[in-house]
Amino acid sequence: MLKELSIIIVNYRSASLLINCIQSHRQFNNHLNCEIIVVDNNSGDDSKERILSKYPDVTWIQMNYNSGFARANNEGIRHSKGDTILLLNPDVLFEGDSVTQCYNRLQDSNYIGAGVQLLNPDRTSQITGSYFIKGGINHFLPLPVLGKLFKWLGTRLKVKKTSIPEAKGQAEVDWINGAFLMVKKAATEKAGLLDEDFFLYAEEIEWCSRLRRYGSFCVYGDLHAIHLQGETANKTFGSSGKGYFNLSDRKGGQIMLSNFVRIRKQFGTGWFIFHLLVYLAEIPFFFLKVCLQKLFMSVEWTFSEFRGYCKNLLTVVKHSFAIIRNKPHFYKVL
Repeated sequence: MLKELSIIIVNYRSASLLINCIQSHRQFNNHLNCEIIVVDNNSGDDSKERILSKYPDVTWIQMNYNSGFARANNEGIRHSKGDTILLLNPDVLFEGDSVTQCYNRLQDSNYIGAGVQLLNPDRTSQITGSYFIKGGINHFLPLPVLGKLFKWLGTRLKVKKTSIPEAKGQAEVDWINGAFLMVKKAATEKAGLLDEDFFLYAEEIEWCSRLRRYGSFCVYGDLHAIHLQGETANKTFGSSGKGYFNLSDRKGGQIMLSNFVRIRKQFGTGWFIFHLLVYLAEIPFFFLKVCLQKLFMSVEWTFSEFRGYCKNLLTVVKHSFAIIRNKPHFYKVL
């Protein structure tokens, strides 16, 4: 039977979060004919038993390896029966029937995809919708030294903001955070599924860049969802930081590699090489900054973080020829 909405949630040892996510969605009286598909990335724990015992109507798809975000969601999309799909993270909670309202508004619009305003647990706004910047130069901002220079130049040149800190009303954007990304299936049939070269991070940005050829995205700022942001990934990678600015730990290594892959796919070889040269140029400045901080008893950056950055960048360099060739390759460092 054809559904209206297919909700796809990727699980990797996140049963408790996922149960709370489903419960928060179902506690509201919505009238959508929807299905929930859980794609398990070979968790190797009791996730299936716990989730299906509480929600036996959930469709369970078992992967035989940790396939990451793109491949797992693609498998869910292939099994989906809805005319619209919602990619939903397990660490999302709802305070109202945002899913139904977002679906209804999307169907009544010419948009091909939509999101709701994501909130932190303290109800401060989380970046939900963003814009494409020429060549992806906003990826220089996390650099410890040169990032500040690029930010200063961007401010002086009045370069447009890369994202909307908080959506007011209905805001049109270029791409939407993959924690809550609702897309009409007709658009996916034209643009294709997520690129399976990605393991984790940046895959929804690249996907939206292809989907944007067939329509626009918007964020409904008056609809909310709480996003715990990175709970499962932090546990997996042994990272304690939120967001995507730490390029020195294991999570930062995957972020860095995925961003370089995305730059090559979306903007081409020239921009990829430019990014690589800037990241390499950061090394002596980063080292000097750590030395000066050591001399003046400051602890903003450490030699351990410097070594982590160099190690992660070396991984990118090792993959650079494969990235430039743009042949199918699974860029997974976990």
